[in-house]
Amino acid sequence: MQRDIFQRTELLLGTHVLDRMATLRVILFGVGGVGSWCAESLVRSGIGHLTIVDCDCVNRSNINRQLVATVDTVGRAKVDVLKQRLLTINPDVHVEALERMFCEDTANSFNLDSYDYIIDAIDSLRDKALLIEMSCETNARFFSSMGAALKMDPTRISVAEFWKVKGDPLARALRVRFKREKRFPKRKFKCVYSDELLANKPIDNPVTEAPSPIHKPQTNGTVAHITAIFGFMLSGLVVQDAVQRFDVGEKTVNH
Repeated sequence: MQRDIFQRTELLLGTHVLDRMATLRVILFGVGGVGSWCAESLVRSGIGHLTIVDCDCVNRSNINRQLVATVDTVGRAKVDVLKQRLLTINPDVHVEALERMFCEDTANSFNLDSYDYIIDAIDSLRDKALLIEMSCETNARFFSSMGAALKMDPTRISVAEFWKVKGDPLARALRVRFKREKRFPKRKFKCVYSDELLANKPIDNPVTEAPSPIHKPQTNGTVAHITAIFGFMLSGLVVQDAVQRFDVGEKTVNH
């Protein structure tokens, strides 16, 4: 580990925690508006092994809110752009970039049991439900992002246990799906969400987006500060959990 770049983190978390974080294995599904910022924060926090999963390429409509999206990266695979950036932050971090969709056909290929943390930042209701179910069957800590679109107020972003999330249509749809299918997550998990819900405004001459392998029922308005905060909060949950797990060791070392 290049310790000098993490000196400020080490001052806050302690040497023992920082060393342990460098050994953690994290897998992140979705590196768009939420996931891209989460990945950046994880690497800047000292996570040593990060797998990023996304099948999409950068689109011009991503530029307003996604870390990977610039006019120069349009058309490139998001995971490749993000990996390149993350290695410029910490050349020692191990980043595995998987240009792949998480779905029923591919789910078993990710070996979820091999990770310490699983982070969900995907949009598809069906695939998200499957990821939640499978992640909750592992021993990994699991955190999930609910919907970050149609929101403007950063003060209304919060964290709650999935079944206690209020005012979020995506969480509601997931709960309806679990109840209808009588298949429920086997344990509780925390979600980042906001109870704010605005409406799309009509725009003149809407631009048709390039085809994407990820099906979306409709296009909703989003802004960078909301998606970034969602991503940073997911990363913060990982760091906070790691501190709670490993800080006992730091106290033991100090005493």
